[in-house]
Amino acid sequence: MTGSRQSEDFYILNIACGSCPGIVAAVAGFMAARRHFILKMDQFDDLNSGTFYMRLVFRADPAERPGAEEVSGRFGEWVTDLDIRWSVHDAGERPRMILLASRQEHCLLDLLHRHRIGELKVDIPLVASNHRNLEGLVRSFGIPFVHLPVTDADRTAREEELVGLVEETGSRLVVLARYMQVLQPWICHRLEGRLINIHHSFLPSFAGADPYRQAYSRGVKLIGATAHYVTPELDAGPIIEQAVERVDHTYQPEDLVAAGRDLEKIALARAVRYHLEHRVFRNGDRTVVFR
Repeated sequence: MTGSRQSEDFYILNIACGSCPGIVAAVAGFMAARRHFILKMDQFDDLNSGTFYMRLVFRADPAERPGAEEVSGRFGEWVTDLDIRWSVHDAGERPRMILLASRQEHCLLDLLHRHRIGELKVDIPLVASNHRNLEGLVRSFGIPFVHLPVTDADRTAREEELVGLVEETGSRLVVLARYMQVLQPWICHRLEGRLINIHHSFLPSFAGADPYRQAYSRGVKLIGATAHYVTPELDAGPIIEQAVERVDHTYQPEDLVAAGRDLEKIALARAVRYHLEHRVFRNGDRTVVFR
């Protein structure tokens, strides 16, 4: 849920369970019995996995004004005998998010701008980078900058330092805004479901250095960007969002790069917002995203 309707009385309920008849009616009955008003309901039944997904936005009884913990506790008591994975979130919450970047600024700057104008309902306690060239940019937004230089010899120590920053700040999300370092498997497991990355969508066709020039040499007609959760398998995590654009023979390599930058910003910003608004469900190696 977005916009001015967010308040302490609005909540988001996420449910994942085995496909079965009556689940929608049962949840609606729970809401009605407690005078909770349903504002929006999204649902999807995956016939391949036999899993049912639901995202429900509701307003609690305004006469009672219960807190998120109380609402969650009541639902937990109700589903005690049901095989359901579920969570309740305060729609007005502002979770904390750490941004990681290297030398390129476009994705980082875009997220910082969206945060400043209130489009992303999140607090950013710090931005970390393995280089210093973005320090001035970050500090101009009034956000602390942390330099984490990485070498092969101290990679584990730097990643341990990063995890320490995540825990110290209570951050629930870490976004790799063109952070050009490959994270080791242990940290991918440690922060599973809390790491989002962005990259061009030429993979695996044009891997390695200068993928846009490779694409140019092959005369590609479609370019794109992919935002996904980070897993130990490089650039192969569950996809959250993708953006694409048609190109033609008039595009030079620098034109492809410019278009790619725009697509990366769009895909990453959407993926971050979907995650923050609890719209994303893991479905094996895939995701269910209620836009």
